[in-house]
Amino acid sequence: MNKRKNFIAGNWKMNGTLDTISEISKIDKLSEGYEGDIALCLPNTIISKANENISHKKLLIGAQNCHHEESGAYTGDVSAKMLKDAGAKVIIVGHSERRQIYKETNEIISKKAESIINSDLLTIICIGETEEEKNMGLTSTTVCTQLKNSMPSISNETNTVVAYEPIWAIGTGRIPSLKEIEVVHKELRSLVSKIKGIDTANKMRFLYGGSVKPNNARDIFDLTDVDGALIGGASLKSDDFMGIINVC
Repeated sequence: MNKRKNFIAGNWKMNGTLDTISEISKIDKLSEGYEGDIALCLPNTIISKANENISHKKLLIGAQNCHHEESGAYTGDVSAKMLKDAGAKVIIVGHSERRQIYKETNEIISKKAESIINSDLLTIICIGETEEEKNMGLTSTTVCTQLKNSMPSISNETNTVVAYEPIWAIGTGRIPSLKEIEVVHKELRSLVSKIKGIDTANKMRFLYGGSVKPNNARDIFDLTDVDGALIGGASLKSDDFMGIINVC
């Protein structure tokens, strides 16, 4: 088994202004000794300024979404190429809020991920089941279908990270059991093995997301197929975010 480098990514969602750059600078300074990879996916409005204010030794600045086309008549949208120009190194696609609120399909997410990879950026592809799907015993079917159809053919272990975020756990304080997390991550890695081969599957990183806190992170990170986390609200404050990183 290949040893994979841990990856902790923060998703600020629709939070953050120029006044919060100081919090990003704190995270940047505190993260320099960490051996894994760290990213903060910020609102587009502060990506450039945040990128100017970090040391570029460890922290990666990222975005939370993009359009799948490089340019065109798409009023209000931003392409991966434009985000790269602003300083983004990684872009999230397929977050449950995009899938549910904006009705983004697996096919659209795959196109977005492909555009990110073609822009020489890292993509984080999010997948996850609703509480109804969980209660119906459809967790495995749902997340495997999402990943299979959201991951472009050009994805590999260097340009793609997968984040499993059960929708019912995001921001609720509830999380699946450690056994449930372990089973899902193992199934996802097995799926990638079938699609991309064993070597790629062993090297690709899989993150868990959904109410991750310093007090539960250690047990989650100890699971064999969990390579880090995608953090929501806890990434907004340097103390909370670094608390999770220090555990990892």
